Amino acid sequence: MYKIIDTHSHLFVEEFDVDRSEVMQRAREVGVQHVLMPNIDLASVAPMLQVCQEYRGFCYPMLGLHPTEVGADYPVVLSKLKALLDKQPQTFLAIGEVGLDLYWDKTYKDEQIVALEEQIAWALEYDLPLVIHSREAFDEIYTLFSRYKDSSLRGIFHSFTGTADEAQALLEFPGFLLGINGVATFKKSTIPEALSHVPLTRVVVETDSPYLAPVPYRGKRNESAYVVRVVEKLAEIYGLTAESVAAQTYANAATLFRLA
Repeated sequence: MYKIIDTHSHLFVEEFDVDRSEVMQRAREVGVQHVLMPNIDLASVAPMLQVCQEYRGFCYPMLGLHPTEVGADYPVVLSKLKALLDKQPQTFLAIGEVGLDLYWDKTYKDEQIVALEEQIAWALEYDLPLVIHSREAFDEIYTLFSRYKDSSLRGIFHSFTGTADEAQALLEFPGFLLGINGVATFKKSTIPEALSHVPLTRVVVETDSPYLAPVPYRGKRNESAYVVRVVEKLAEIYGLTAESVAAQTYANAATLFRLA
């Protein structure tokens, strides 16, 4: 059995309310040791913390404002999230899920950038990793993070689906890893080519449950147990055993998040 860390999974959302305990059990059965849970907005904090408390030592929470949730009231929301972080910083494993999303709507692009910069400051203040969501925003993300190349900033570019050139550009940020999920298993995925010059030491695995289920579950609800399919796909890409991929990506995530 493998030892795996699912570095990005939203098992606290309502899609899992009916069978969450079974979902957790299936994850354990395939070797998942930890499930890391990114926050979405203010309303998601309580259910996320409740699930992490119920599965203490298995599930770990992050704190952040997802870019698609950045609206006119974002300063108020950030202020409330920061108050939670200041009150109990040891509770949160990372700042996430934060970033830029210009796919659906660019109305609040400037606000997204300001919100991201504020949350980068939290990560630096508390020496926590950042989990970055980037969609249709590579150039903006690259430009922004270039200012922090000489800082202690570290984290994950979550759900990486970019080109080989983009992968190489992101490797310029020494503290950051690429989060690979079920998209790698899709028939027309560019990820195998993009990873051709990316060392496995710079990769972690994730599911992004309940989204982006890997083949053969594509189109269905994703869950943490399916992370095994991502490990097996990476083994195929790197020409290694699944056991060695699981071990390396586990070590990468454990080091980044300072998990025992």
